Amino acid sequence: MRLTGLGAPVEPGDADLWARAARGDREAFTALVERHAQAVWNHAYRLTGSWASAEDLTSGTFLTAWRRRGDITLVRDSALPWLFTVAGNLARDEHRGRARLLRRMPAPAAVSDHADGVADRIDSEARPQRIVDAVRALPAAQRQVVELCLLGELPIADAAALLEVAEVTVRAHLSRARARLRALLEET
Repeated sequence: MRLTGLGAPVEPGDADLWARAARGDREAFTALVERHAQAVWNHAYRLTGSWASAEDLTSGTFLTAWRRRGDITLVRDSALPWLFTVAGNLARDEHRGRARLLRRMPAPAAVSDHADGVADRIDSEARPQRIVDAVRALPAAQRQVVELCLLGELPIADAAALLEVAEVTVRAHLSRARARLRALLEET
């Protein structure tokens, strides 16, 4: 923490903390984690609809950040766009792995037990999963923009810089994605 000419503390920015962390400063990296962990968890939850998966993805995101801290250039001096991208990539990897595993497993035998009560509770959690599935069904470019701008609440300018496309391209992908999501969610 630095002091201004008036003696008021000024928190270091992400770029400063990231540069210090890249040189091995664990305290600087800890400050980044404390600053962004909740936002990354929220983003991971929006991507998966699962608290446990969000926790795992958040941990994985910061583990990746620590390992790659010397290789990364921040967008607009903020670590959050890069962290959201890592979380999105990890979520897709997890989803693909789970899908492969489920394809290999035999179908479970029908068992009548307390499942009806459990099913009622799960139905109340089904809407976030339908949204996650609808986002996954989008074309890759639209999905990335939705994950960053709608789920991650990043400004369009930051998403455009991170994806290395024009802001108008991000807006177009958002518009198409919203229309497609409406259609997909109305079907279910």
